[in-house]
Amino acid sequence: MHINNMTNLYQSPRIIIREFLPEEQQTFLNLFKDAEVIQYLPETSAERYIEMFKELLENYEKGNLSRWAIFDTTNNNFIGMCVARIFVHNSTQIEIGYVLSKEYWGKGIATEVCKAMTQYCFANTNIPEVVAITDLDNSGSQNVLQKSGFERRDNLIRDNEELAYFIIKREQL
Repeated sequence: MHINNMTNLYQSPRIIIREFLPEEQQTFLNLFKDAEVIQYLPETSAERYIEMFKELLENYEKGNLSRWAIFDTTNNNFIGMCVARIFVHNSTQIEIGYVLSKEYWGKGIATEVCKAMTQYCFANTNIPEVVAITDLDNSGSQNVLQKSGFERRDNLIRDNEELAYFIIKREQL
């Protein structure tokens, strides 16, 4: 799925979502060092995170869906990362997700990121639905998705794990 080449995906008075720069690999990797931050993420090796960073840079060049950096516009601090990708369970849907540094939890940033990513996906593709999945225990992210207009559906099973499944349709925006 080809997306117009765009360095900045979204900007508000609080945050900017933009492409990672090649020299920001360590910034990206540091996000995944906090045990609380990765608590609900699928287990991944350090090598896989390095691979992910290489892939996201390649995706920018190809104009594909990818992972993007989230920065604080007031002090340029790194907040986290968000992703949009073709949903592995249904190629007519795009899955979004995010990972935020702990100091940015509970400030409404995740909701802003979800809304921005959803709008980006609908504006730049013709897909009818955006979806998101969370760990069943991740009530914080589930609340964020519902605040962002997503509807909870029946749980999904992935790799023998039950996950909460959320969806928003284009016509709901």
